[in-house]
Amino acid sequence: MITFIISFIALIAGYFIYGRFVERIFEPDDRATPAITKADGVDYLVLPNWKIFMIQFLNIAGTGPIFGAIMGMWYGPSAYLWIVFGCIFAGAMHDYLSGMLSLRHGGAALLVIFGAYLGKSIKNIMMCFSVLLLVMVGAVFVLSPASLMASLFEGTILNDLLLWMIIIFLYYIIATLMPIDKIIGKIYPLFAFSLMFMAVGLLIMLFVYFPNLPEIWDGMGNLGETRLGIKNPDPLFPALFITIACGAISGFHATQSPLMARCMKSERQGRPIFYGAMITEGMIALIWATISSYFFYADGWREVLAATSPEQLLKVESQLQAGVGITQVFGNAAEVVMVMCNSWLGVIGSVLAILGVVAAPITSGDTALRSARLIIADFLSLDQHSVRKRLYISIPLFLVTLMLLVWQIENKDGFNIIWKYFGWANQTLSVFTLWTLTVYLATRKKCYYVSMIPAIFMTIVCVSFFCISKQSLNMLPVAGYFIAIICSLIMVFIFYRWKRTLK
Repeated sequence: MITFIISFIALIAGYFIYGRFVERIFEPDDRATPAITKADGVDYLVLPNWKIFMIQFLNIAGTGPIFGAIMGMWYGPSAYLWIVFGCIFAGAMHDYLSGMLSLRHGGAALLVIFGAYLGKSIKNIMMCFSVLLLVMVGAVFVLSPASLMASLFEGTILNDLLLWMIIIFLYYIIATLMPIDKIIGKIYPLFAFSLMFMAVGLLIMLFVYFPNLPEIWDGMGNLGETRLGIKNPDPLFPALFITIACGAISGFHATQSPLMARCMKSERQGRPIFYGAMITEGMIALIWATISSYFFYADGWREVLAATSPEQLLKVESQLQAGVGITQVFGNAAEVVMVMCNSWLGVIGSVLAILGVVAAPITSGDTALRSARLIIADFLSLDQHSVRKRLYISIPLFLVTLMLLVWQIENKDGFNIIWKYFGWANQTLSVFTLWTLTVYLATRKKCYYVSMIPAIFMTIVCVSFFCISKQSLNMLPVAGYFIAIICSLIMVFIFYRWKRTLK
């Protein structure tokens, strides 16, 4: 618990110290924002500060800081370091600068910013890449909440997976087309509050129990392999940095920040909204990483099941005696969430768990498709004021998402396949965003190292994962690391060669 406490304090300090440093580099001012200059009552409109923060937080969080942190802790306490340092120096900085850059460019979508600083070719490539990523988000976040909702109504007419998939998908269609203040602006703050309330309740219970957990000084190796017997197909580096994305850094966030950049009244709101939302997400990731540590390393599962479900406890113990690993028994992160919330938070916890595990992915899915619509609209320079023009873009998007969803259902391991590719694509998008921010800062003669250092690191992570991972090239780790370092050095060389052309 000592590592957790230090990490939690470090995140708070990071917001006030490093967050202010990054803010001073960008230098926000009092110029008119797109919400005022381009107001259309649909995507561009002024919202209250607190509401923007809550929507931004839920947009970027979803289940990422929960599921990712639970699975990331299977590698051991090294997850704490990645959440803290990744969040402060990479993720929060990434979200703040990408959001503010969109603000400075009229609320432009991410690919427009790519084109402005990385060139038209990168813009065209990333248009396809970003839209595919967002469609994958929409597809994967239909099946998982639908499955859970169906299981909650077992034995009733509502125990129908297809029915819930249709309901969720219809909601996606409506939320994507409607003005942002009609649905998203009204229900998102409620869901965000529920997610925060759940996290605060669990934080209190962690201090009540104060379990004896593995600390960072106990070793930086793959503790899950040595203590839990987890045979991870990919090594700790770079797999940990792909597994924990939303709690540290996520390229998906850069597609969401423009949504809120179009609703801000002042640039000076940027640090609390963009940087602050990411730090808050990091806190939630820390909480769930610690709960995962308690659950798996301190046999917390035994304690909570003994109190809530003795029958399930006997079943789990028999599985373990048969040689099934503990992370195989509880291989679904959603199950860990439900068990812990039900045990520690009671009836209220169960309700909040449902909101967290069901509503959070749904809200990520609908804003993903909304972002895809806006990215395509910006690419085609197509006004989105009328419903008819929104349908021009949305209908093909819905059809592609539906096709991907059907494929996912018909293939037994379809969800896992899409999720794995989404994880890598998500972090790869952050690489392009970080290099874009670096170019922007360099052109303004500002301290570009704040984004360049994370860009180099994430380049190594993404390239090495693509080379090493069993689901891609399956190369030897040494070869993968070598290629990744060479690619990073090439990127640095290209950057400095370009920088010499600046006057």
